[in-house]
Amino acid sequence: MARRRREGLALNAEINVVSLIDVMMLLMVIFMLTAPMMQGGVDVALPEAAAARPLEPKGGVTVSVAADGRVYVDDAPVADDEVAARVTAASAARPGGVYLRADRGVDYGRVVRVLAAVRAGGVRDVGLVAEPDPAP
Repeated sequence: MARRRREGLALNAEINVVSLIDVMMLLMVIFMLTAPMMQGGVDVALPEAAAARPLEPKGGVTVSVAADGRVYVDDAPVADDEVAARVTAASAARPGGVYLRADRGVDYGRVVRVLAAVRAGGVRDVGLVAEPDPAP
């Protein structure tokens, strides 16, 4: 009798992927909603400037000068005498230029000293990042 029962049932060798697709779609929606909120970086209040195309960091190395004057290379704090070496090493690993972000309250002389340190590291492609002017 056991033999007849085995012969009567067909072997189902298919994988049901509908539930796997549902889980994948749910995860994709979650990542799409949370990805814009996960922009990291140093909190810097950028100055506003009227420009045809505002410059935003898309690749390469980001150097930030916070409101208290601290310098960060890709979100890692760096001493003043190490800026050139860290920027040189980071730009060798990730070509694409250097983007300098400075808080609007930072002294202009401080920004110029950081820019000089970046250029002393051998980087010639430096962009200054600003917020677009709300009133054209």
